[in-house]
Amino acid sequence: MTDRDIGDILWQPSPERIAASRLAQFAVAQGFATTDYAGLHAWSVTEPEAYYSALWDAFGVIGSRGDRTVETGDTLAATRFFPGARLNYAENLLQDADDRTAIIAHRDDGTRRQLSRRELLALVSRCAAALRADGVGPADRVAGIVTNDIEAIAFYLATAAIGAVWTSCSPDFGPAGAADRLGQVDPKVLVAVAGYSYAGKWIDSAASINAVAAASRLSRIVLIGEPSTERDYAGSVARIEDWLAPHAAGPLEYHRGAFDAPLAILYSSGTTGRPKGIVHRAGGLLLQHLKEHQLHCDLRAGDRLFYYTTCGWMMWNWQVSGLASGATLVTYDGNPSWPEARRLPDLIDAEAITVFGTSAKYLDACSRAGLRPAGTHDLGTLRTILSTGSPLLPQSFDYVYDSWKRDVHLASISGGTDICGCFLGGMPTLPVRRGELQGAMLGMDVAAVGSDGRPLAGEPGELVCRNAHPSMPLGFWGDADGSRYQSAYFERFSGVWTHGDYVELRPSGGYVVHGRSDTTLNPGGVRIGTAEIYRIVEAIEAVEESIAVGQDWQGDQRIVLFLKLRDGATLTEELQQRVRRAIRAGATPRHVPAKIIAVPAIPRTRSGKISEVAVREAVHGRPIGNDTALANPESLAAFMARPELVETN
Repeated sequence: MTDRDIGDILWQPSPERIAASRLAQFAVAQGFATTDYAGLHAWSVTEPEAYYSALWDAFGVIGSRGDRTVETGDTLAATRFFPGARLNYAENLLQDADDRTAIIAHRDDGTRRQLSRRELLALVSRCAAALRADGVGPADRVAGIVTNDIEAIAFYLATAAIGAVWTSCSPDFGPAGAADRLGQVDPKVLVAVAGYSYAGKWIDSAASINAVAAASRLSRIVLIGEPSTERDYAGSVARIEDWLAPHAAGPLEYHRGAFDAPLAILYSSGTTGRPKGIVHRAGGLLLQHLKEHQLHCDLRAGDRLFYYTTCGWMMWNWQVSGLASGATLVTYDGNPSWPEARRLPDLIDAEAITVFGTSAKYLDACSRAGLRPAGTHDLGTLRTILSTGSPLLPQSFDYVYDSWKRDVHLASISGGTDICGCFLGGMPTLPVRRGELQGAMLGMDVAAVGSDGRPLAGEPGELVCRNAHPSMPLGFWGDADGSRYQSAYFERFSGVWTHGDYVELRPSGGYVVHGRSDTTLNPGGVRIGTAEIYRIVEAIEAVEESIAVGQDWQGDQRIVLFLKLRDGATLTEELQQRVRRAIRAGATPRHVPAKIIAVPAIPRTRSGKISEVAVREAVHGRPIGNDTALANPESLAAFMARPELVETN
């Protein structure tokens, strides 16, 4: 128990730390006091031409800026930033190729490797030459089924260097998950690990590789590592060593494209069908990540930046951009608590990490495990802890300051795959308040609004962004007329971006995130699409149909799967285990439901669609917004007040 309240100050930066921060220096350069974040933020959203011009200059972006900074359009999505600019994302990350360490890569099996900036550039130049030799050019897609390791970063940068488009997923997505994502963008080259280790177990990737090959027109598969046994792969396969052998390191010719040139394709959760490919622009990610790293995280040249992530999460792309600030990337692939819970705190001390990024779920797990690094570790280099993926609970703020380090900037940050960046986050010049994100990021005109679209304060509302920003995606892959993109973000409230989070503006100017407002599942901060679950479950003979929702549970979210069984079938323990095994094999362990419950019917709208929103509200005991839209509203009774879903279970 604690006598602390929401909004209580837990950490206050010293005057010296404030003055030394990049954010304070940027504020002073624009004519603001070091602690006048509110004034600086207001200027950043009302004077976009001056603001984005100042960002370009402050970060020393390599490239030609062009004559215009902002070109407004009829809609937010039509706004263009630096329309005459020419730049290359990789060129900005690979500058100053000297002997400073670029990457320190760890795996949970104990492997440690590192590369200097000079060595990284050499590897990227070889990968770029090999891609070009395989006919890859601007706008072609290069896909990866890769672990968070040196090769993945090198291929991402090589792809960017030649103007091609990178897209990746983690190997634990499974064959269907990988094919649904990577197959739809028809990559020319697939880079894939033969397998990977997780918590002492070797997992082969051949099925996923072949599934992507079957769903696309690959001209090459580049294999990283060796399979545990002899495997047959579809298509033209080359081991990475053989593929790179003809190409010596040499000067890298960068393809400088437009600010809006596509850089990477990330994927939505797949709630209503196949995951949507979200296309992100090179200039937008470069500039926004520089802003978030240097101004909001106070990342500096020589810092060591860590984020626990996979290559299927936007935080991987976000971390890689840290090279543009001169930071060393410390990566980790595998189970963060293997072989023991202290693995990542050990890493902080061993590698002198200064900025440590993780998830709210990880911090909660450490708390439950009784981990107290303040008493067992030095953590002397640790300056900032970042948390994202799901809301950081007030008690987790307490845990960090009581059990990790008192003098540390704890920044809970919130954004998404949709923008590959943040709407809300940290400010190193402001106090950290219990349970709150410190405020809206520079350049982001964020508000919480009610159902009428009017701004709210002191109560939850929909998170909207009322201005254009350069990390808005170019659009969705295959959405030629932009209608799906428009529908996803701009239909709910006309003329503004609606993100799908419930947030509350606090008196301090900070925010509390209350969770998702859409139907995407979000256990442990990992967005999961229900359609991926349905596809697997409904292939089981005993299951007629299913519906999955996220139940708020002990500060996080757990997946509850309801099944309508075929006549004569019963939900035995054996059937439940069969369902769980099928989901684990066909999707990922994160898709496996915490509870499986049989119901007599699934609620449907009058147009025949299952209603996840109605079931979610019923599970939580909240009023159903519009049950007249349901063809069978009586079916909701089976989802209400279920004894299996109370706090003791």
